[in-house]
Order: sequence, then structure tokens, then C-alpha cells
Amino acid sequence: MGKGGCNSKAAGGGAMAPADATSNGEISVLEQERKQKIEAEPKFYWAHDEEPHRRRKQEILKVHPSIKGYMGIDPATKYKVAFWVGFQLLSLHLLQGAPWYTWLFCCYTLSGSINHMMTLAMHELSHNLGAKGVTPNRFLAILANLPMGIPAAASFKRYHMEHHKFQGEDVVDVDVPTAWEGWFFKNTPRKILWCFLQPLFYSLRPLAVNPKEPTRWEFINLLCIVAFDATIVYVWGIRELLYLVVGTLFGMGLHPVAGHFIAEHYVMNEGQETYSYYGPLNWLTFNVGYHNEHHDFANVSGKHLPDVRKIAPEYYDGLPHYHSWVKVIWDYIVDDNISPYSRVKRVTMENKEIEDLRARGGLVK
Repeated sequence: MGKGGCNSKAAGGGAMAPADATSNGEISVLEQERKQKIEAEPKFYWAHDEEPHRRRKQEILKVHPSIKGYMGIDPATKYKVAFWVGFQLLSLHLLQGAPWYTWLFCCYTLSGSINHMMTLAMHELSHNLGAKGVTPNRFLAILANLPMGIPAAASFKRYHMEHHKFQGEDVVDVDVPTAWEGWFFKNTPRKILWCFLQPLFYSLRPLAVNPKEPTRWEFINLLCIVAFDATIVYVWGIRELLYLVVGTLFGMGLHPVAGHFIAEHYVMNEGQETYSYYGPLNWLTFNVGYHNEHHDFANVSGKHLPDVRKIAPEYYDGLPHYHSWVKVIWDYIVDDNISPYSRVKRVTMENKEIEDLRARGGLVK
């Protein structure tokens, strides 16, 4: 099984490569820039084709048009979000005066798991799958963001839409680690540290790689979080706010449910860049483990992603997949062949196109 960190190997499944030359035989600007980027960062997997999901979606719909019936919102999402936000508030009340070891245990297990679930509610809502209309989904995402204590919903939507449309695109897809991360976090102790620091990298990497001007939704998101945090401190105290914020950091760091960060796109099998997970933690994560299914059909809610697999098993059952996110984390940490370099990158856009996209504020404002 080929694992990450190879030198400029192609990955992607055999789609037609982009045109490399102009009509008069000269090397195109795109190909020149592609060559420069590969030479600058040779340790990533470099694909010479488009991301694989659009093509597979078209193929599946030709064979299984009934999948269209599963496209659309899941009305239960808003109730799930409201319930777990309320549960977090109840936890603050019940843990008042608890000894530090009880607080720490609940912070990691309960707050970490629930707040990570809320990040995946934000993910579901970024695709407008919780209610009809864009604006209701934005406000529901902010509601899910409240118990995390750190504003994230508005910015996440902007970057995540680009991750889907431009999967692996150099500079544009900030889900891909930086070359510095690959260079520094290259052995077991450092990769353990990297896992702990994932919340930091997910927050700061976009600002370093592909910064965007904040929009009114970022300001609305910030105002709501500040007001919520201030209310928590006023009603319960700073310790209770820390329970939420530290729980968020725990849940997105070295935590079983955070295994999906690695499982989704780290190259564990050369030639494949997206992986699904079919285990019980999908119950806590809006079925985000069905990740090939999700990228193929981003307009199908998490509730129905298992149905996609059932309808089209010939497209999914044969793909390498996981049954344990804990094992994914373990393999990532102890296997010297896997590192932040173990990601597929591609260059299908000229630098000017990337700058134009950034000047427009990205795909979503």
C-alpha cells in the first residue's frame, strides 16, 4: 500500500490531464506555474487531473437516478442542534462546584464530543442542508457555533465551499497542510503535537495561505459569540466558559472523533485521495465518515449518505475505507511514511485566476 510523502507522484484515478501547451506548441502559463509549484513542494502527492468526485457523481446518476430523491434538507438537523446546545448549557449548571478531575474528564469526553458534533453541524449547514434558504442555514450554523466559544461558522462556510469545488488546489484548498507542517511534523513526537494543535492550524492556516476580507457574516458571527460568551461568564463564571472553549480544543485535537480530519483525505492508498469511514462514530458526526459519498453528493444530507452507498455499492464498497478513526490516528502518528505531506495537491488554476477569485471574496461571501 502506497503511503504519503512521495516525490511528485500523480494521484487521482486516471482522468484526462489538463492541456499542457498552447495551440502553437508553447508551454502554457498554467503548465509553467504547475511545474514551479511541484518543484517548490515535491513531497506532496501531485495530481495531474481534476478532482475525482464530479466525474463519479455524473457516472452514478446515469446508473442510479433514484439518488436524486435523497437530495435536499434534513429537517431534524435544527432540532439536533438546539438539543445539544441546550445540553451543553445544562452541563455548565450541573458541573458547578465539581472537582477539577471531574471537570477535566467531562471537558474531554462530553464537551469535546458535543462541540465537535457542533462543528459537523456547521459543516452540514454550510451546504444548506438544515433548512430551506441560505440565511436560515447561516443562523443555524451560528447557533451550533455558540457552545464552541470561538467564532467559526461564517468563515468555515467560505473556505469549505472552495474545498469542495477546488479539492486539493494549491493555495485555494486550505484543508491541505502547508509545506512547513510537512517539514516540521515528521516524526512520532511531533505528529502527536500536530494532532493536539489541529484547532490552531485549522484556524490560522487559511489566514496564512488564502486570506479573505471578512464579510458582514463574520462580524455577525463574532458579535453573537462575544455576546454568548459574556452571558456565560455573567451567569456562571469564567470556569464554565473555559469548559466550552477547552472542550472545543480537546474535541478538535487528539480525540477519537477528530480522527476524521486525517481519515478523509490523507493518502493511505496511493491513487486515492478521499476515504470513507463506516463505523459507529458516524452517529455523533452527522455521518461525515461517509466522505466519498459526501463529496460525490454534497447536496445529500448526512442522514441519507448511507442510502447513497446502499444504492450504489459497486462504486463505494470496493474503495479502501476505515472502520476505526482511533486506528487512523494511531497509524498517522507511528507510521513514518505518513505525515502532513500525505495529501494530494493539484494545479488547475493559473495564479491570476486564484487572485481574481480572492478579489471577488471567494466562492461565498
